[in-house]
Amino acid sequence: MTSTLVISGLRVEVAGKEVLKGFDLSMASGEVHVIMGPNGSGKSTLAHALAGHPGYRVLAGSVTLDGVDLMALSATERARHGLLLAMQQPLEVPGVRPIDLMVAAGADPTRLRERMRAEAERVELRPEVLDRFVNVDLSGGERKRAEMVQFGILRPKFAVLDEIDSGLDVDALGAVARRLSGATTEWGCGILAITHFRRLLQELAPTVIHVLSEGRVVATGGPELAEVLERDGYEPFRVATS
Repeated sequence: MTSTLVISGLRVEVAGKEVLKGFDLSMASGEVHVIMGPNGSGKSTLAHALAGHPGYRVLAGSVTLDGVDLMALSATERARHGLLLAMQQPLEVPGVRPIDLMVAAGADPTRLRERMRAEAERVELRPEVLDRFVNVDLSGGERKRAEMVQFGILRPKFAVLDEIDSGLDVDALGAVARRLSGATTEWGCGILAITHFRRLLQELAPTVIHVLSEGRVVATGGPELAEVLERDGYEPFRVATS
């Protein structure tokens, strides 16, 4: 069954300042949409607003997943409806082991430890990490790989990735990107990836690239748009919004 995520006219305020000023995007199962833009353009604000972070106030607009109004749901309900947020800096959760986190998140407990070990193997994560507390004493690359284990177990309809490539070396980036790419065909996961760097796109082939500037999408195109950004930077798109 095909799922759809539709964002229409989304306006979001942070600390009294309007950051998103009418964001629009529509995507379907299995698609990879990439959002690129300069610092302060609203990329992380979008991710946190979609996930239901309490510090981000929605002023107007709508977000629906398969016709369900996500803005009317709590952060937990949004996740259970199929929306996952992978944060730029995964948090430590002392006292909680990954398997307990997955059970609390609603994962099927059947052969769960075995399935988690298989997911860890796919992203080349040391299996003993699964017996530690969540993200405690892990390197940046290990945290991102561990997050991919959670991703593979929960199997969301859509995953919002807030600069998941941040701080990753080449090997970790490749492992993470390949797992995400596999998910688009395995269960039709839609990927909404926020990134500054074209290197992620060498492993995770985008369906569409959107350029965000001053809180709005100012350009949309195919993979070739990343080449334009790498060559010319964001200045031409800033000019387009003035």
